[in-house]
Amino acid sequence: MIKVLNLYAGIGGNRKLWPDEQIEVTAVEIVPKIAKIYQDFFPNDKVIVADAHQYLLEHYKEFDFIWSSPPCPTHSGVNYFLNAQGCIRYPDMGLWQEIIFLQHFFEGSWVVENVESYYEPFFRPVPYNVGRHYFWCNFNIQGYNGKFLNIGRFGPTKKGRTDEKNILIRNCVEPELGLHVFNCAFRTKQKTIQELDSGVVGIP
Repeated sequence: MIKVLNLYAGIGGNRKLWPDEQIEVTAVEIVPKIAKIYQDFFPNDKVIVADAHQYLLEHYKEFDFIWSSPPCPTHSGVNYFLNAQGCIRYPDMGLWQEIIFLQHFFEGSWVVENVESYYEPFFRPVPYNVGRHYFWCNFNIQGYNGKFLNIGRFGPTKKGRTDEKNILIRNCVEPELGLHVFNCAFRTKQKTIQELDSGVVGIP
């Protein structure tokens, strides 16, 4: 079994299509009600309500694969608008702390995901970007030609839902992209969007 640490787990968009029969997942989410939604989606995962940044520091040696999606608001292009409106803030350096730490001390496969930043990244993502995402990792992410829905299989954002629920869905990594990155980490078979929809087994 592959021991996976899923940091800043949210409701689990990136994790939704990972192969359950191959993995043992520990998910870390600091907001209890969001952690509860994740647990409902993935009852077999171990869900911990904690500070993911600190949990990584204390437990990284226990895992084979680490996925981290630190909070993105202070890095996104919306900061130009917010700055003009009087919301003045620094980018959260926790993102860069985790990349440097994993680069030098983690012996398994790892990936850190975030949005395209409004500034030039300190480290070049690999590849530079996939859809609206940056990825930093210690393996090659092969070309991905899927449909970027930003909603995956949790359903679209829509009227009638609270803004909070729509934000949760928008913040998800698309499940198909999450699966593609996982497969690249372990060089397993890739699946196309059509194959995922039809249930057909993918080809190498």
